[in-house]
Amino acid sequence: MTFYARFRAEGRYIMTETKTLLAPSAALDTAHIGDIKGAFGTIRVNDDKPRSGIKARVKTLLAIIGPGLIVMVGDNDAGAFGTYTEAGQNYGTSLLWTLLLLVPVLYVNQEMVLRLGVVSGVGHARLILERFGKFWGAFSVIDLFILNALTIVTEFIGISLGLDYLGIPKIPGILLATAVIVGAASTGSFKRFERVCLTLVAGSLLLVPIIFMVHPDVGQVAHDFVVPGMPKGADLSTVTLLIIGIVGTTVAPWQLFFQQSYIIDKRITPRFLKYEKADLWLGITIVIVGAAAIISFTAATFAGTPEFGNFTDAGGVAVGLEQHVGKVAGVLFALALIDASIIGAAAVGLSTSYALGDVLGLKHSLHRKVSDAKGFYAVFAGVLLLSAIVVLIPGSPLGLLTVGVQVLAGVLLPSATVFLLLLCNDKQVLGPWVNGRFMNFFTSAVIAVLVILSLVLTAGVLFPDLGSDAILGILIGGGAVSAVAGVVFLVYRGIHPPVPSPDVVDRSQRSTWRMPPIALLTVPKLSTGHRIGLTVLRAYLLIAMILVIVRVVQLALGA
Repeated sequence: MTFYARFRAEGRYIMTETKTLLAPSAALDTAHIGDIKGAFGTIRVNDDKPRSGIKARVKTLLAIIGPGLIVMVGDNDAGAFGTYTEAGQNYGTSLLWTLLLLVPVLYVNQEMVLRLGVVSGVGHARLILERFGKFWGAFSVIDLFILNALTIVTEFIGISLGLDYLGIPKIPGILLATAVIVGAASTGSFKRFERVCLTLVAGSLLLVPIIFMVHPDVGQVAHDFVVPGMPKGADLSTVTLLIIGIVGTTVAPWQLFFQQSYIIDKRITPRFLKYEKADLWLGITIVIVGAAAIISFTAATFAGTPEFGNFTDAGGVAVGLEQHVGKVAGVLFALALIDASIIGAAAVGLSTSYALGDVLGLKHSLHRKVSDAKGFYAVFAGVLLLSAIVVLIPGSPLGLLTVGVQVLAGVLLPSATVFLLLLCNDKQVLGPWVNGRFMNFFTSAVIAVLVILSLVLTAGVLFPDLGSDAILGILIGGGAVSAVAGVVFLVYRGIHPPVPSPDVVDRSQRSTWRMPPIALLTVPKLSTGHRIGLTVLRAYLLIAMILVIVRVVQLALGA
């Protein structure tokens, strides 16, 4: 008996003459089941009317919109502002092309997360725990907690830089920002929280007037956006590390955990997946346009000035905008920085609370009041308050913490993408929604690139004097190993084609198929290649993380 047949035999769904009644959701929190209550509309749980007219489709999109926008715009946070302004001030618009290359990576990663969320009804961390064991489940949550806490520290650094420029005292300003974030999430109303977040998303448009004030060369911007090139006369190792920083700040591990859990909390089902994909594309468009705008107007502002090539931080950029463009430009940039940092802190903090709630079995939903989900909200408030305190402590090594975040994100991102790929090929989890061949091929190539970039970034931190030749050697060697591994795999598959699994469900059943409760899933059998790969990945992650942490501590102590 196949898995799907067993599920049917146990009475998990019934057939009628007109439609299939969906199986009970596998969601671990009952608050994840019910009406979709979005910022701009509500869809009743029993609403199965066809969306045939333009008005009906737009109304549905407005109700669904939110997760893609928040996760993408939330990633244009304080760290992103720092990285993009550094690229523009030091190298002009020559690195804009990296953003265009990231578009398919962003979409493919988040589209897989969308499918996992709407089909499984279970958060990313819980799926890793149940499908790959306690070690990887614990590892995913622990490293996410550490990385997210450090990331939120960088968000509060961004808030403090904006406050300093505006002349607002840092301590009350940061405490007020913390209170606003915690308060917005703690009302017991998902719709209210999403409205606050989408208001912050609209705040990112503060960058638009700066573009018109600076008026960068549109032709040059368009050329550098589509034609890859390297800054003339720049040190290759420095530029390579900056490119890796752009990748790391645009594609982050927390996005996977947040997007999947937020979609589940919003109660979006497979029926509305196409609307959520539209929401994701809108978010990607805004994040790429915003990043390109920051690089472009920063490049135009500092070109031909003594500050060109001498980036300090985002606060210095605000001062430079005031000096060369005007006070209004500086104020708008500072406000946009604070806005981006707040939405980033909210999204990153929620990804932590969702993950711990999933793994520890806590009630974890924004639909619940604080009294009904104490652990969930305690984790959310606690990680934000702890991060805020770190920023407020005099003498905190904030610069090193920022570097540590970028490096740890680069180290952990390949592993997060590996598990995402494995889960999206798990037929018990996704059934007819599993990846196709092209998706698997593309994601495997992305993982190979991320691993190589992760090695370069880790080596660059451990050995600050690493030269261009060494970096080129890592890039070429990693590319060669990846190419050989790909050829070997294709040859092996040609000789030993995979045996069709009896658990595969015909893709025509997508509209009614959802993952059964986790208790009904059988333990997955990993192939020898997968077990070897996970063992190597485990060893690399442990060694790289230990070496990076030791190096950061040494730098903090002046060693």
